[in-house]
Amino acid sequence: MAEGDAGSDQRQNEEIEAMAAIYGEEWCVIDDCAKIFCIRISDDIDDPKWTLCLQVMLPNEYPGTAPPIYQLNAPWLKGQERTDLSNSLEEIYIQNIGESILYLWVEKIRDVLIQKSQMTEPGPDIKKKTEEEDVECEDDLILACQPENPVKALDFEISENQTEIEELPPIDHGIPITDRRSTFQAHLAPVVCPKQVKMVLAKLYENKKIASATHNIYAYRIYCEDKQTFLQDCEDDGETAAGGRLLHLMEILNVRNVMVVVSRWYGGILLGPDRFKHINNCARNILVERNYTNSPNEQGRNRERGRHRIRSRLQALSCQHGDQRGAQPTNCEIMT
Repeated sequence: MAEGDAGSDQRQNEEIEAMAAIYGEEWCVIDDCAKIFCIRISDDIDDPKWTLCLQVMLPNEYPGTAPPIYQLNAPWLKGQERTDLSNSLEEIYIQNIGESILYLWVEKIRDVLIQKSQMTEPGPDIKKKTEEEDVECEDDLILACQPENPVKALDFEISENQTEIEELPPIDHGIPITDRRSTFQAHLAPVVCPKQVKMVLAKLYENKKIASATHNIYAYRIYCEDKQTFLQDCEDDGETAAGGRLLHLMEILNVRNVMVVVSRWYGGILLGPDRFKHINNCARNILVERNYTNSPNEQGRNRERGRHRIRSRLQALSCQHGDQRGAQPTNCEIMT
């Protein structure tokens, strides 16, 4: 081992020991060999209102020449709020290049949570649970797959406004995929205008299980008949590039007038690129199940029917061509 690597390794071990001593049960070792750790940070240890899970992986070059690789996990942390916090952590690293910064990161996050607690109402009670507790209670976590009665499956409170009920599309739920304690589930709704997209999202977020998901990635495609074009968009919800990948899948499948939301409940173990595979597989499965696209077998049958129609058409044209020349063909089969 190079001298620099040995020095970095020693400094990392010292920082890990210090963090474990300072934060006790809040500090969790996910993979000691890969140096992946997780710390649960709250605005108040005794009576938490806002909680966030910071997961870090320490590369060999840390703290000398590289920052920790990190992920922020909280169901309420979205959009600009997530971006601002990430920028704050990266600014701390830039100001302290070459130094151990995990403690500074944790306390910065705690300061943000304390400020949020003073300015806003507390988050839902479900946020007080650990992600591991949520995933262990799988029967309680995963929504019932009841496409024949999707409103009942989500236990929605129906408004007395009948117009709203008629405008809200039915919402179906796919079969969950679980890998290394992370769970993925797709939700699908037919949509024909952006207003329905917002309505579907609002209804989904009324369900506490979906609202507590680490990420709710979505994409939609609406075909505009008058302009012969597609109106489409996507959202990563903190899972970088996941929304774009989901939309690309829908483009490849050539689906229209539908939106897909994929919820991911993070289980404490990094999945790497596999998470994108699970997101797209969830989406593909529910699109096929709900007949928005043909299954591989059906696609094969369609291709065979298409080839048969082409052969029949070529055979007819060949016979006609022979008749026009005055020939008396005895066999008009097409060579294949």
